[in-house]
Amino acid sequence: MAIRVLICDDHIMVRQGVRMVLQSEPDIELVGEAGRGEEAVALAVQLKPEVVIMDLSLPDMSGIEATKQIKAALPNTRVIALTMHEEEPYVMEVLRAGAEAYIVKRSAAADLVNAMRQVMAGQAVLDPVVTKAVVTGYVSRPTPPTPDKETDSVLTPREREILILVAEGFTNAEIAKKLYISEKTVQTHRSNILDKLNIHDRTELVRYAIRHGLVEA
Repeated sequence: MAIRVLICDDHIMVRQGVRMVLQSEPDIELVGEAGRGEEAVALAVQLKPEVVIMDLSLPDMSGIEATKQIKAALPNTRVIALTMHEEEPYVMEVLRAGAEAYIVKRSAAADLVNAMRQVMAGQAVLDPVVTKAVVTGYVSRPTPPTPDKETDSVLTPREREILILVAEGFTNAEIAKKLYISEKTVQTHRSNILDKLNIHDRTELVRYAIRHGLVEA
């Protein structure tokens, strides 16, 4: 069954571009488009899409507020923030509002499509472009992170190394190149890290790395 998607963006050209991307995917069905936050909320309630692609800068209300309203009415609908903003406060606010993913508009179209499939599989997605901003935002706050020996006892040295690189925003391909291993090996290590730490997505992994003093600004 196709993933039913609603787009909300006040720029017609952006909507057209996203529409073209989605129409080329056999497992994705575009069910509606909105140019304003209130319209997006109303259409979401009416159409009950499985995924809403949400811009954050809208003429009537912020995409963050629209996300809150959609999640309140439709808790099972996934929201993907698609925005030009790469600053940490935007990321954290929309995630607190209930969004499952954050993708920046300058990323590849494939990143958006992959994010849709990942959120439908129960994962959260944080664009690598903004991961460093999130890390910096946390690290620069008044309370400094405290190193924790627990990580060393749970993870192997290689897993700890990969955890740090993921938290710093490196992709699997970049990590593989940096460590002279295959992307498949990186993915295996990442899965093991998530299992050992009982963490479910990249955002939680970043928070863990900061909280345990593994990442510096």
